[in-house]
Amino acid sequence: MAVSKIYSAQTTLLSAQIIDIEVDLSKGLHSFNVVGLADKSVDESKDRVGAAIKNSGFKSPKNKNQKIVVSLAPADIKKEGPLFDLPIAIAYLLASEDIKADTEKRLFVGELSLDGELRPIKGALPITQKAKKDGFKEIFLPIENAEEAVSIEGIKVYGAGSLKEVLQHINTKKMDESDDTKVFIPHVEIIPHKKSKKKKVVREIDIDFADIKGQESAKRGLEIAAAGGHNIIMYGPPGTGKTMLAKAFTHLLPPLSFDEMLEVTSIYSIGGMLSEGLIEHPPFRSPHHTASYVSLVGGGTNLKPGEVTLAHKGVLFMDEFPEFDKKVLESLRQPLEDRVVTISRAKGSARYPAHFILIATMNPCPCGNYGVKGKECICSAQNIEKYKRKMSGPIIDRIDMWVEVSKVEHEKLTDARELQEGTGVMKPRVEKARKMAEQRYKKLGLKTKTNAELSPKDLVKHITLSDKVKEVLNKSAKQLDLSARSYHRIIKLARTIADMEGASDVAENHILEALQYRPKKYQNG
Repeated sequence: MAVSKIYSAQTTLLSAQIIDIEVDLSKGLHSFNVVGLADKSVDESKDRVGAAIKNSGFKSPKNKNQKIVVSLAPADIKKEGPLFDLPIAIAYLLASEDIKADTEKRLFVGELSLDGELRPIKGALPITQKAKKDGFKEIFLPIENAEEAVSIEGIKVYGAGSLKEVLQHINTKKMDESDDTKVFIPHVEIIPHKKSKKKKVVREIDIDFADIKGQESAKRGLEIAAAGGHNIIMYGPPGTGKTMLAKAFTHLLPPLSFDEMLEVTSIYSIGGMLSEGLIEHPPFRSPHHTASYVSLVGGGTNLKPGEVTLAHKGVLFMDEFPEFDKKVLESLRQPLEDRVVTISRAKGSARYPAHFILIATMNPCPCGNYGVKGKECICSAQNIEKYKRKMSGPIIDRIDMWVEVSKVEHEKLTDARELQEGTGVMKPRVEKARKMAEQRYKKLGLKTKTNAELSPKDLVKHITLSDKVKEVLNKSAKQLDLSARSYHRIIKLARTIADMEGASDVAENHILEALQYRPKKYQNG
């Protein structure tokens, strides 16, 4: 009897951690114990592992008079999930000397079925990233997870369908003396995503701005929001195209960079929401207005990420904004300001990324007909006021742009599609403005990519305004009673408008247009 050691990993919140798995065998009455703060799903692995070993051509651990102790280290960290099945099985077979294998610089993860088949796991991408960072040369995981894992350069990824396949690949001891064959798991060649010769998949545009009749001011506002990464709210009566405009907005955003792809894909991989390889385009999340505080911000028993984190590097669309619970709306303060969200519970605390563009919509009143020509509003004055006050001053301040979406004249609804400016025309302008901003901040030594990301300190230091422009801004700020936060957001918005024109300096007309996007009816909260 002997002791064996093998390496595995698990995800904790949005990161991965290497777990050492040791198996000790000694003579005595049969027992199988897992130690190291293992949860129920890990403890149950002894039954899955035993059956998988038996059905892979080896003698079942239950048929041997031996005491089996599986240790998962570090012992003070809780181990969760069934992904330790594969490494426990291999460690047992090594300790019992049924196989021989070199396990150094190799990492194993995977859930086993009773017949020895491997089932997909959550978090394959961050686990592979951690393995590469910690110097592992190879990783073995379920074949279904191989596509996301191969995105990491510099580590060999082996996707297997069963325990038997893994053993036939790593075992240097013949399983059958009459059989000289050795089956190798196909190694997926590592090609950096940026240099891949794979044909680029063109994102299909489901809703084009050319399909939306009229609403030129709203389209202009959304184009500016996309160029600078600004939060925007569209208000107007029902049926004016607010939801269509929001859905068309995502196609204005540029594809994610390679690092952003890894970051976003890791979030979805850990959440078990990944259906294919790398996520190449900004995510679009649209929670219903009945969504709870926990579903939006995150939390629960396992501190699960919420919608604000799932929208990271993408868009969070909140239709019927005032219909959300007030607690839910107030929870947006931190992510809209700091682009992260902190969750504190009795179990512990977590800090998740939440860098997104907020697009919200709202009606003029609960029934939607207040102030609409030819429509009768059935809301009381008290209900209308209550509807408006669902949004506090701090939330209003954090929204850069307020755009009215009015009712479209019936004559325009039959206009030819060619008369409308489409996404294909608008997107190059957005990309040009973004590139101009990114190059400007790169020269200044900042990591900032869009104007909306500028901190107040960097804004004052790097965005210079002429005396005439300052005079116009300060005079307007006093008249509108702007807060310091709104004041700074006006400057950032004006800088984006200037970038869209290719202007090196912020001019008076840029400030005036930016001021037009401030909320008129909600200025004082």
